[in-house]
Amino acid sequence: MTTDRNDPRPQGPSGSRRSRWARTAPAALSGLIAGFCALCVAELAAAVVRPEAGPVTAVGGAVIDRTPPAVKDFAVRNFGTDDKLVLQLGILVLLALFAMAVGVLALRHRLVGTAAVLVFGLVGAVAAVGRPEGVPSDALPSVIGAVVAAGVLYLLIGRLTPAPAPAAVRSPSPAAGETETGPAPAPGAGPASTFDRRGFVIAATAAAAASAGAGYVGRRLTASVQAGASASRADITLPVPDSAAPAVPEGADLGVRGISSFVTPNKSFYRVDTALVVPRVDADSWRLRVHGKGVARPLTLGYQDLLRRTVVERDITLACVSNEVGGPYIGNARWIGVRLADLLREAGVKAPSQGGPADQLVSRSVDGMTIGTPVETVLDGRDAMLALGMNGEPLPFEHGFPVRMLVPGLYGYVSACKWIEDIELTTFDAYDAYWVKRDWARQAPVKTQSRIDTPRPFASPKAGTVPVGGVAWAQHRGISRVEVRVDGGDWHTARLGAADGRDTWRQWVWEWPATSGHHTLEVRATDGTGATQTADRAGTVPDGATGWHSVVVDVD
Repeated sequence: MTTDRNDPRPQGPSGSRRSRWARTAPAALSGLIAGFCALCVAELAAAVVRPEAGPVTAVGGAVIDRTPPAVKDFAVRNFGTDDKLVLQLGILVLLALFAMAVGVLALRHRLVGTAAVLVFGLVGAVAAVGRPEGVPSDALPSVIGAVVAAGVLYLLIGRLTPAPAPAAVRSPSPAAGETETGPAPAPGAGPASTFDRRGFVIAATAAAAASAGAGYVGRRLTASVQAGASASRADITLPVPDSAAPAVPEGADLGVRGISSFVTPNKSFYRVDTALVVPRVDADSWRLRVHGKGVARPLTLGYQDLLRRTVVERDITLACVSNEVGGPYIGNARWIGVRLADLLREAGVKAPSQGGPADQLVSRSVDGMTIGTPVETVLDGRDAMLALGMNGEPLPFEHGFPVRMLVPGLYGYVSACKWIEDIELTTFDAYDAYWVKRDWARQAPVKTQSRIDTPRPFASPKAGTVPVGGVAWAQHRGISRVEVRVDGGDWHTARLGAADGRDTWRQWVWEWPATSGHHTLEVRATDGTGATQTADRAGTVPDGATGWHSVVVDVD
């Protein structure tokens, strides 16, 4: 290859490489636009089918279903209630990278790249149909999105195909620097250096704009569907309970700064579930079915049917089994609802100790979640209920509107089904619920726990009297004593807040005569049966964490 020092244009093989790279970037952009198109069109289709059938939601749900418990535990521990957002963002990033790679592949193999888009759409369709609540129509959003995206990619890559060189025209008398068929090509130039740039920009812009429009329409349609559920919630007036909860006793809230409030506001109440899209169910169309083994009289009830039944109001603390020692996934609220035991007895259900054939109650959510609860526990006299309201208002959508189940004394994954629509009586031997299939225990009574809320870890309080306080819980057994020690020394009995029944947590505080230096504070609780919280540290799997909560501080 020769080089003309006065000619700045790329020449020879380097010019060809630059030309190829000049088309690679638009090819990657073509894949990205096609992926964007798939998501937007799929969102429009999902608005017609149902929002949960969208490919990101379906694939995300499939990922959650197949994630090992240890990874789920890590996500909850490190991302908290943002774990679902992190998962969705991760899916979108991977989809973007895949789309760009497919675009580059299509530049060389147009049909192969297009086929890859269709295969990816098939993955989304299989994920949607394979969800616990999946139905065949759930495949449509992913399939429609993939077909449209494949067409867009095929069109855009076509715009990157080099334009054919103009036909050669023989010159009657070649001049210097010309061949017999026309001017000599510039060194390094070739057909690969030309493509329809203007046509590509127009097509890419049109595809992106049309996709954005489809996505906008899809969101509006979804919002209109959800508006009906919101309106049904806004129209609800909770009844005056037939059995009201006693007033929270004076002194239950110690008023110590830094301790969690005795009643957890709805907006602050923890949320741990697998729903990437919060179900929004219209209370007017909601139905609950009670059936299964030992059910003499199957029931189908609507929301108004529950409102007409005997309604109770109770203060109950809920805790998540994913809560690490000292963790935040616990809250206390005033619930209003219908006794679950009354409903089951009306259906003819008997406890196993009374000869009933079913020992497990499987509750099913509208999003396909299944939760298994011991029938004996539900019927033993505790205030197990189908909750309709939370802290004086209808259940928030995030916490299970229109109806959720809760059983005091059991961790949520075996008792607190949100968005419940089905109750089946069966046996533990015959059926494993969602979390049991993922290595969690079949039965999980809440373990005695205590937490230091103040001072915070690594705080630097001043020497002198420092209030050390927090909450302790052992639902359905109650808390009888809380003790605190410093640097492994003697245990000191803390002052307890007034007890509001045995199904709620209790606040506690100990006035610490703090001295300067680096100190470790530890807390332990004793429940109403006289059993003291164990010091043995264990993780959350399979039935809840154990150990004493400790906090390290530096006193000035």
